[in-house]
Amino acid sequence: METGSDALQRYLADFTYELVAETGNPNDRYHLGKIILKQFKEDPDFLLQIDGATDERDTFGSMLVKSVRCAEAFRRLGIKKGDIIVLMAPNCLDLTAPLYAAFYLGISVACIDMHLLKDEIVQIFNDTRPKFVFCLASKAAIVSEVVHSLDIDTQITTFGKDEKFNTFPEFLDEYSKNDKIDEFRVEDFDPKETIAVLISTSGTTGLPKVAALTHSNCIIGLSYIWPMIREFPNPEMFAIILSPVQWLSAHVHYIFSPILKYRRVQSSQTETREHVYDLINKYKPTTMVCSPTFMIKLLAPGEREKCNFSSFKWVFLGGSAVAQEVVEELRKVHPKTSIYRGYGLTECTGLCFDIMATAYRDTCGTPLKHLQYRLVDIDTQEDITKPNVQGELWIKGPPVFKGYWKRPKETEAALTKDGWLRSGDLFYRDEHWYFYFVDRYKLLLKYRNHQISPTEIETVIRRHPEVLDVAVTSLPDLECGDLPVACVTRVEGSTVSAQEIKDIVKNNLTDTKRLRGGVIFLKELPTTRTGKVDRNKLKSIVQESKEIL
Repeated sequence: METGSDALQRYLADFTYELVAETGNPNDRYHLGKIILKQFKEDPDFLLQIDGATDERDTFGSMLVKSVRCAEAFRRLGIKKGDIIVLMAPNCLDLTAPLYAAFYLGISVACIDMHLLKDEIVQIFNDTRPKFVFCLASKAAIVSEVVHSLDIDTQITTFGKDEKFNTFPEFLDEYSKNDKIDEFRVEDFDPKETIAVLISTSGTTGLPKVAALTHSNCIIGLSYIWPMIREFPNPEMFAIILSPVQWLSAHVHYIFSPILKYRRVQSSQTETREHVYDLINKYKPTTMVCSPTFMIKLLAPGEREKCNFSSFKWVFLGGSAVAQEVVEELRKVHPKTSIYRGYGLTECTGLCFDIMATAYRDTCGTPLKHLQYRLVDIDTQEDITKPNVQGELWIKGPPVFKGYWKRPKETEAALTKDGWLRSGDLFYRDEHWYFYFVDRYKLLLKYRNHQISPTEIETVIRRHPEVLDVAVTSLPDLECGDLPVACVTRVEGSTVSAQEIKDIVKNNLTDTKRLRGGVIFLKELPTTRTGKVDRNKLKSIVQESKEIL
């Protein structure tokens, strides 16, 4: 029987076959620029996107004009294949016009967090040496300082009015014309070798690295998120984008909403819980990708009643470990919504498993047809062939990235010479080939030589009805190693005590996993800009705290 993934791959094959028949170049089936441009031209009246902050809209036709004019401007300025531009702005309507223009020409797009501070921007710009930066007017001054300090020949254009720099419409008016849309020709290049986007990896510890993803990485890897849908294009698909430009989950929609012809709503405004409630209530999207951390905020008791979740048919949770309790709370809000948990890696350009089974069982999923898998013993580096034995997950296949940009040592550590990607995550599989996440290997605690998974302890603590969220870290001990500490946020009005938290761990896990470091109650958990728990900051809070119970 055909699965949703099979249906989507068949749709892509049929569509790209037409494209290749027109161009005569077999590689064009992976050329994002040619694929997206073809869709824009064939249905110019189709609604592409809505800015929920302003209700402004773009059709395929209006985005066609903006993106082609932007590409013409790049050509006039001498920006070409192999060059890099930077996007560091919210999800405004014009954000993806430079992205699509870059796809047309083989220009690489570095997608950067707009909240980065000067020193962080310096680090990324020093590596990428961008020819062009698109940013908010409020960030233009600091971007200009960085560019001059590095002596880079970089042009700056702003989203929003700025006295010194061109706005995006002014940039188009100065460097392109309106009368050559039909004459525009996309550049030819090898999509298997040409970098489409540079995306920061969303680690929970350490400095982020920038993953280089090719056109073919993106068209193959990002296409496996919809195995439950068997009709393409699907008129019911209407996505809300909650991810910023530097997250790969945003690019799922940037790339595939034009290819699969579905609408998307996003916002140029900061996406607070209240604003997202407003967007959902007003536009009634049918699908979203959301981090478990933000979903916990959306589902907070006493707040979630403000939002009507009934429009959602498909919800995808991912980005960090997804507790079963979060899934159950979402089911309480709207039982008819299909909820899927996805384990993915930026380095693998998206999902690493078929997620269909995650709708009805607590697993990361089953193997995908286009990927190869290994579980490798951390100590011996030998393959694990038996079920229910933990090992590091290794993956190989077409979506695996080219490497970390300008980071050869880190690339060598992540990729074997024969192309296997080391995930850094511990997994095991059962006898039916369902895979289960254990923890990040580098996050494991060690108490008297016993390895302890923070995720396992967190899962037990979340069962308490008065626990809103939890993260486990440790205090150092010279004799014992790591003493586990639970950092807990309570639901409003809760009186749950530290002893109750300790007891639930004591009564459900082995002695070595007890909370010997104690319990600390926090108003909220610190998070990184990618929405994950900031483990470094959490450890600092614990080590400096005088309120551990």
